[in-house]
Amino acid sequence: MKVLEGKSVFGGIAIGRISFFDRGESQVVRRHIEDSQAELTRFEEAREQAKTELQGLYEKALQEVGEASAMIFEVHQMMLDDLDYVESVTNMIETQKINAEFAVAHTGDNFSQIFSSMEDDYMKERAADVKDISNRIIRILQGRETGGLDSGEPVILAAEDLAPSETVQLDKSKVLSFVTHLGSTNSHTAILARTMNIPALIGVDLDKSMEGKMAVVDGFAGKLYVEPEEDILSDYREKKAKEDKKRELLQNLKGKENITKDGKKINLYANIGGVGDIASVLANDAGGIGLFRSEFLYLESDTYPTEEEQFKAYKTVAETMAGKKVIIRTLDIGADKQVDYFQMEKEENPAMGYRAIRICLDRVEIFKTQLRAIYRASYYGSIGIMFPMIISVNEVKRIKEIVEEVKAELDEQGILYGEVELGIMIETPAAALISDLLAKEVDFFSIGTNDLTQYTLAIDRQNPKLDSIYDSHHEAILRLLQMVVDNGHKENCWVGICGELGADTTLTETFLKMGFDELSVTPSMVLPVREQIRNVILS
Repeated sequence: MKVLEGKSVFGGIAIGRISFFDRGESQVVRRHIEDSQAELTRFEEAREQAKTELQGLYEKALQEVGEASAMIFEVHQMMLDDLDYVESVTNMIETQKINAEFAVAHTGDNFSQIFSSMEDDYMKERAADVKDISNRIIRILQGRETGGLDSGEPVILAAEDLAPSETVQLDKSKVLSFVTHLGSTNSHTAILARTMNIPALIGVDLDKSMEGKMAVVDGFAGKLYVEPEEDILSDYREKKAKEDKKRELLQNLKGKENITKDGKKINLYANIGGVGDIASVLANDAGGIGLFRSEFLYLESDTYPTEEEQFKAYKTVAETMAGKKVIIRTLDIGADKQVDYFQMEKEENPAMGYRAIRICLDRVEIFKTQLRAIYRASYYGSIGIMFPMIISVNEVKRIKEIVEEVKAELDEQGILYGEVELGIMIETPAAALISDLLAKEVDFFSIGTNDLTQYTLAIDRQNPKLDSIYDSHHEAILRLLQMVVDNGHKENCWVGICGELGADTTLTETFLKMGFDELSVTPSMVLPVREQIRNVILS
């Protein structure tokens, strides 16, 4: 047995034989040509055929994986019209009197190297796109058919890398999992894999000797077991059976309302930590996003993310959710989430220190940059903003002043934005106790039960020695929850839970009786909570 480590693109378990992707490639040879005009015509005809093929792929992807993921094929069509790319190929054919295949291959390599050397991750990913469109033109010029998967049974598909076009063209019924050596978690191929709900690993050290061998892909742990021992194979078969049952639950509950047997409805949303989680939100049929942890943009960067970088992320989520509510939590770093470039001093008690909204109100320009990005993105969907670690009415009033300044700046620049609901997280006892006053200032409350529990019980939730007395069902917590709901509703302020307690199905009925309007949970818990809601009888 051989165990190989990789990086997970999408979770899940796959068991089957390994089959390497057949790209159907042939060597590109440099040839001298006499009639450069005829060769230019060949190139132009191949380029037009490539655009036609890509339009077909776009329409296919649109049906299978949605508009956001299908857009890569529109990008590829635009790249085929890129003046620099076209001029490079035509210039080589005319001046060097060489065949179109070699000119395209050489240009593709040059442009790919240029993109690969760039520091920006998004631009680096374009290297694979250039190679993809170049290989497509070469294949057409050589009169070859597309490569693919040659197997009569479903397999674990292995490859050095997979281009987006190759992924979409595959017969999905024959693919159990993707395993590649190259690629990144942010590549279009990775996004497509997540959208298709196929377990996938990247960064795996593959070799062709694995062809045809039995294997297990653990998309949760990021491992590939080649020729697994019988006890491991048996263990993973059991795990896969449990996963299949979850999928069956998905099919049974997808599209159903979150409504009790006696008619009480509740919004059931999902929590996400980044753009890559959207596929899981959609797959689990969440009604919206109740907590978008925006700090991932800061944690994954070596410097402050720009307004444009943030705007692109928020816009992608808003568009993909297609009008469903997306609630973005503003920057929440500090405590257990430290970022070096913020250069914050070491604190004795960071959980109650310089963090979250306290940083934003102190470093207003950072805050404004984020707010501008969110408001710009609000034009493309239904967005709400919530502010973490609130302890006073004065904080909320100051936040609203800054929001108005940002809106005034956007108005002055003629930048459009939508209607944005403003809310706060109730995660301190102070906020819970003055929730009657805070409700007059905002549109909604979202309760962060994790922090609210630790602050109310004076228990550090990071300390494993205190696990036995960390009780999120404590009567004090439940009383605070009821107080917040009652105070919010008196001022027409809707109230939800975005902390882990929201996914505790032993409390679902209690939350419904308390009057909560919304629960936001991890995507994988949406359907179990929906099942619980639909089994409740309140009256």
